[in-house]
Formats: sequence, C-alpha cells, structure tokens
Amino acid sequence: MKLTVLDGHAANPGDLSWESFKEFADLTIYERTPAELVVERIGNSDAIFLNKIKITADILDKCPSLKYIGVLATGYNVVDIDACKERKITVTNIPAYSTDSVAQHVFAFILNYTNQVQSHSDSVHSGKWIQSPDFCYWNNSLYELAGKTLGIFGFGSIGQRVAQIAHAFKMNVIVCVHNEKSFTGSEKTVTVEELFSQSDFISLHAPLTSETEKIVNKKTLSLVKNTAMIINTARGGLADEVEVQKALDEKRLASYAADVVLEEPMSKDCPLYKAPNCVLTPHIAWAPKETRQRLMDIALENFRSFINGTPRNDVTKK
Repeated sequence: MKLTVLDGHAANPGDLSWESFKEFADLTIYERTPAELVVERIGNSDAIFLNKIKITADILDKCPSLKYIGVLATGYNVVDIDACKERKITVTNIPAYSTDSVAQHVFAFILNYTNQVQSHSDSVHSGKWIQSPDFCYWNNSLYELAGKTLGIFGFGSIGQRVAQIAHAFKMNVIVCVHNEKSFTGSEKTVTVEELFSQSDFISLHAPLTSETEKIVNKKTLSLVKNTAMIINTARGGLADEVEVQKALDEKRLASYAADVVLEEPMSKDCPLYKAPNCVLTPHIAWAPKETRQRLMDIALENFRSFINGTPRNDVTKK
C-alpha cells in the first residue's frame, strides 16, 4: 500500500516520528503541498494523510487509486465527504485529542487578562520597579476569577473541560447548548442572549455551522458588558471580525482573545490585526508535543483499523 502525507509539518515538524506508519505502507512525506501539486503528489497513492489540504471531487476524479483519507485534525470540512461516499473512500478524523490543551489555552488567555503577567514582567525589565518609590505597583486593573461568570457556547468535550477548570477557580458557569434536552451537565443552561448579557467571560466551543457562523455579531456584541472578555479557540468564522474590531475600538468590549481567525494564515487585512485589547495566537492551542503525539497515535490506530477492514472514526458513516 502506498501512503502519502501531504502536509506533515503542522502535526510533526520533526520532534515526533512517522516510523510506525512504515510497518503498514510505503510512506512518502511532504512537509507542505501547494494546491497546484496536490494531484501530482497523491499520484497513485492508496491512502493519504492531510491537515488543511482541500480534497475536492475534481481531485478525487484524478486520483482513482485513493481508498483512504486520514484527516490529522478533528474538523474535516476540507474534504468533500459526499464525493468520498460516492467513491467509497474511507475518511477518518482525530476526535477529542486536544481537549486538555485547548482548555489550558483558554485559561492562558483568561489569566493573561486578569493578572497581566506579561505586561508587568515587561515593565519590570524596562526598569520601572527599580525606579518605583513603592514596593509594588500595577499598570492595569487586576481581577479575581472567583465569583465571575463564565459563559460557554457549545458544550462538547472541550467546553466541559473548560467548565471543570472554571469551577476550580470558583467561577459561576452558564452554558448555551444546541440541544438542551440532551444536556446532562449540572451547569445552568441559557439562551444565546442570556449568555452574552450575563457573562464576564465568554468562551466559544461550538463547531462552525450555518447556525453558529458569526454568533459573535453586532447584535450579540450589543448585549455584552463593557468589561467582558470573549475567547475563541474554536473557529474563526464564529465571530464577525469587523464587528469585534468595532466593539474593541469603541470600548464596548474589554478584550477579545483568539487562537483562530477567519483566514489562516492571517491576512494583513484581517480586522483584528493590531486591534486594541486583542490577543491573538497562531492556532497553537492544539500544538503541545503531548497533544500532537496523541494525535499521531490515534492516526496510526485509524490507519491500522482501516487496513484490517474495521475502520474507526470513519466520518463517512455519520
């Protein structure tokens, strides 16, 4: 079997190993693949792994040997699933591998806002503490999390882990779920409007769908407290970036922190680029080494199961 990795650099920039995959296939690895080389590099491969490479029906038509697509992520919207079903191509994803690391990143954002660690460290290194007449000083307001309300939009595995951490900080937690009847948690469920109006912190954890697209918009931003913070570690498309930038400029929103933007890598035209009180990280919430190793382990099991005729995490069966 011929296996080709089209964009392996993201999941494994060199600190992990692909060796285990060689037990099952003749392996070729490309760190990155531009769109114009996708068909050529797939060639007569039986199987491919990818992260953000788009696989369309047209590409599938030109690669008739393809039987398996392994997406090295939880989201699989880059692959035309209907076209794969028609061609009986198995497509697998990596569910729930990054729960702990993404939840950790959410609170890195929150604590960066409440404790202002980096800004105060920068001021100390600039000499301000040496010059201070007092034993302490602070540049910005500092906040305790205890007693604050965290609103969670979307309550899958990551949202639930965020709630657990919030409870440890003695925060009040409210959640907005897609199907309240299927909700089994102890947290208070609220409407979208209640979530945005009542929360001190709002953390987004929903998939990007027609219902959730731009859930952070002019209307919902009009409801937030001017002291509120919104955190987006889910999908850039959940927020209307133009409206977020306006709310920050006009100080109707205290802070926006995101690990994702609508167009990645970020364009210089992104409304959030250099927006005030906006903290951005380059889609790294999933990137701790332990998390990526877990992803690689699940990818190997997915591939092994496919070869054995019992595919797991097959999204074409959903």
